[in-house]
Amino acid sequence: MTKADIVNSISNKIGLEKSEIQKVVEVFMDDIKTAMAKGDNVYLRGFGTFLIKKRAAKTGRNISKNTAIKIPAHNVPAFKPSKSFVDNIKTNVKVSN
Repeated sequence: MTKADIVNSISNKIGLEKSEIQKVVEVFMDDIKTAMAKGDNVYLRGFGTFLIKKRAAKTGRNISKNTAIKIPAHNVPAFKPSKSFVDNIKTNVKVSN
């Protein structure tokens, strides 16, 4: 599902113009990005948490030159779904092989 699909779905359910829904979705995503850029986690009850994970410094390899490189400690964005969200997926989505 893409952002356009989300906008279409919300527009069909609520009955507002797609352009208005597009603005709301864009502002929502910008607010999440801004909060996380400031170092804050974003908690959405019943959905999940957008959080910042710290990655420790480590030694990696440059395989083309066969040399060791140091990767400094850094932060990465992550998403942790809520328990109810996980349970919903477990019961409603079939496993495909």
